[in-house]
Amino acid sequence: MNDHMRLAELEEPMILFAQELIRIRSYSGCEQEIAVFVKRQMERLGYDDVKIDEMGNVIGRIGEDRDPAILLDSHMDTVEVKDGACWTKPPFGGEIHDGRLYGRGAVDMTSALAACVFAGAAARERFIDSGKTAYVTCSVCEECCDGEALRYILQQGAVHPSSVLICEPSGNQIMLGHKGKMQTFIISHGVSAHGATPQYGKNAVYEMAGIIERVAELNALLQADGDKGSVTLSNIFCTSASPNAVPDSCSIRLDRRLAWGETEQNVIEEMEALVRGKQASWVYDEIKMKSWTGCELCYKPLHLAWQIANDHPFTQTCLSAYRNAFSNVNPSYGYWDFSTNAVAPISLGIPTIGFGPGEPAAAHTSEESCSVSDIIDAFRFYTALLALI
Repeated sequence: MNDHMRLAELEEPMILFAQELIRIRSYSGCEQEIAVFVKRQMERLGYDDVKIDEMGNVIGRIGEDRDPAILLDSHMDTVEVKDGACWTKPPFGGEIHDGRLYGRGAVDMTSALAACVFAGAAARERFIDSGKTAYVTCSVCEECCDGEALRYILQQGAVHPSSVLICEPSGNQIMLGHKGKMQTFIISHGVSAHGATPQYGKNAVYEMAGIIERVAELNALLQADGDKGSVTLSNIFCTSASPNAVPDSCSIRLDRRLAWGETEQNVIEEMEALVRGKQASWVYDEIKMKSWTGCELCYKPLHLAWQIANDHPFTQTCLSAYRNAFSNVNPSYGYWDFSTNAVAPISLGIPTIGFGPGEPAAAHTSEESCSVSDIIDAFRFYTALLALI
């Protein structure tokens, strides 16, 4: 059987697998059912080794456990569905309409996960007796803790890749980097008093109001400079003794996205300016959670922007794979605005690139869907890439 026929033979079961993945609710920290399902599928497809590690990640290996090696990573978790009444298609139905797969995770990112898993099976025959290795990892908790699960995989010594492909949605563009991220809290301080006598207190919300105006002004300045990132006020909280009391504390969470060249020190200076002259302070955000296996994660959202050069050997390998998969058509390149698991291999000095089916703008929406043809194209690209390692 030639390669083209082999790939075509796998396309239908791959799409069926993608549909089944959507039908499994796999919110962050609750991925046990999908992890077991993915592991069984890898085993049925003939992977040389499949395991679930202590954090709950699924790690599949094709070929011998030695260099050179490549790792294809997708995450199993999705954001929650809190707007079910707004969906025109069942969020966990995995239905296909007019050539599109609908449901939570169709874009972010069970479609890519299915394509990766089946690409490993398609490429397995090429790795026999070749001395090459490919890993397909399906990681947990990405939606809350970018890169922490993949970092665990890489640092625990389970895999030793010389390059990593992050399969987040890119519209099947080759992604050469993404913006950085720094998330912080600002806390304003007041004095509690009875609501009937507010003159005896100091309202922390009013103190925060001036800071919020500064945040809006800062974002306008950043947006006006095409070389800068952005800052978003994503949450606001206040505390008071009762509905009849002056709030003594108010906090806001800021999501600062960093463009290339911006540093942590730049953001520190911005944060100091935001609270200057106010009864307020700021701290780095920190997210603590447990994976479905009970493994503790502590995530500090602080990552600088990164990019890989067009002439890097891994970039050129991806270019060749794309041309091989699509009859010598040249790919388009891009950069993600959002953060991904790429922050883990990048921090460890491992060359990293992104490529995945689905339009990023459709992720996390009530109309989340991915073109079936895009999933098939991603599968063909992944298979072509594995053939070149």
